[in-house]
Amino acid sequence: MEQALERAKNTELLILDVDGVLTDGSLYYGPDGEVIKRFHVHDGAGIKAVLEAGIKVAVISSRRTPAVDKRMHELGVSHVLQGVGDKLQALNELGERLGIELNAVACVGDDVSDVPMMRSVGLAVAVADARQQAKESAHYSTAARGGHGAVREVCDLLLVAR
Repeated sequence: MEQALERAKNTELLILDVDGVLTDGSLYYGPDGEVIKRFHVHDGAGIKAVLEAGIKVAVISSRRTPAVDKRMHELGVSHVLQGVGDKLQALNELGERLGIELNAVACVGDDVSDVPMMRSVGLAVAVADARQQAKESAHYSTAARGGHGAVREVCDLLLVAR
């Protein structure tokens, strides 16, 4: 925990995966084939709190779902990158555009597609139910599972570190 707090002190940007991090990873399909996602209200409150503290928040996801756009818009997250094939490239491009070095980035992931980003940032976090490869790449693992308050836990960590 001490190492995570030290690494979190200078965070300027929080990167979040969606499926398995902001959601529990389940995919629900409506009667017309639309994808329905479940988001935890505590995670949303945490995102709003770090935004108010001056930390930028971005979503980088390999899937593309209108529900994510809607929820992130509600929360005030303006950097929403969906349908991303190479998450590390997307992170590097976003960091350059925002003028933020990777050592000032915290990234929350749960699966092997998140590992390259996690290995490149100042603070890598795996949710409690993450794949082993993600856990091995993390500086910190949450007590909460993805979609069940894990993002709020990370947001609280970032705020305490400040």
